[in-house]
Amino acid sequence: MDGLRFTCQPGCTKCCNTEGFVYLTEEDLKRAAAFLGMTPVEFEARHVYRTRHLLRLRKPRYSQCSFLMADGCRIHPAKPTQCRLYPFWPELVANRDLWIEEGAKCPGIDQGALVQIGAALEISDEMRRAYPAIYGASRRAASSTDAA
Repeated sequence: MDGLRFTCQPGCTKCCNTEGFVYLTEEDLKRAAAFLGMTPVEFEARHVYRTRHLLRLRKPRYSQCSFLMADGCRIHPAKPTQCRLYPFWPELVANRDLWIEEGAKCPGIDQGALVQIGAALEISDEMRRAYPAIYGASRRAASSTDAA
């Protein structure tokens, strides 16, 4: 694989409506709180579920994300790392079959300029650094061999 193509499509929020959780870094929490004019403590109390190793946005009862509005993300300029880096997540970048499968859900995959595989891997490494509890050393070694 020489590279991947991706361009977010105007008005598309399909990635936001995918089943799952939105994980946060401490910096994500602070950035979103500031964007909304809240303190990090207020933002966390209202919007975050914290475990020993992870932070994630609380999910509303009938949608995937409380910040997803009909016209897009309410906190788009301060969106979490996970959202900002999509679809260059380690598991997608390292496995061509998963990238193609994701392309069936995301109309931006295989659109736009070619992102060289080295650049895509650097982006996916940012995800690994942001979420070490999710992307541990053993998963990195396994997915690195998948990319070859």
